[in-house]
Amino acid sequence: MENVKADKMKRGEFLRSLGLSTSTLMAFYCLGTTMTACGSSDNEPEPEPNPGTGGSGVSGTTTGTAINFTLDLTKDDTKKLKTAGESQVFGDVLVALTTTNQYVALSKICTHQQSTVGYRKAQNDIQCPTHQSEFSLTGAVEQGPATSPLKAYKTTLSTDGNTLTVAA
Repeated sequence: MENVKADKMKRGEFLRSLGLSTSTLMAFYCLGTTMTACGSSDNEPEPEPNPGTGGSGVSGTTTGTAINFTLDLTKDDTKKLKTAGESQVFGDVLVALTTTNQYVALSKICTHQQSTVGYRKAQNDIQCPTHQSEFSLTGAVEQGPATSPLKAYKTTLSTDGNTLTVAA
C-alpha cells in the first residue's frame, strides 16, 4: 500500500484532483462550500472560481444550443484572431478571420460523421480532415460526403476592433 504524504492540499487543488469540470468547481465556489479538511486557512488566497480562465479573453456560452460569447482580442489566448488567415475553436464553434479580413463563426462539427472541421487559409474555406468534406465560409457544402451545411453564427466586431461577439 502506498503511503500518503500528510501535507495539506488547497481546496482548489483537491477539487481539480477529482477531475471536476470548471462549471462544477464554479458551483462549489458559488455555494460557499467549506472544505476545511482540505487545508484551507484564513491566510491562503481563495482559488479562482474558473481556474485557468483568468486571462483567456473568452466570456459567455461556447457550447450547446445557446451560443453567445465574446472574445477579447487583446488577450494572449485570442489575439491571433486579429491576423488574417488565422482560426481557433471555442467550445463548439470554429472562429476564423478569413484571408479577406472577414470574421466567420461556424459549428466545428462536420455534418457527415461529427469530426472537427478546420479553416484552410490557402483555399479560404472549411474542410473536414476525416473524409475531406468541404464547406464555404457560409457553411454551405461545397464537396461531400457531407450533405448538410454547418451551422453559421453571427459575428460582430467592436468599433475599436478589440472585441468580437459570436451569437446564434
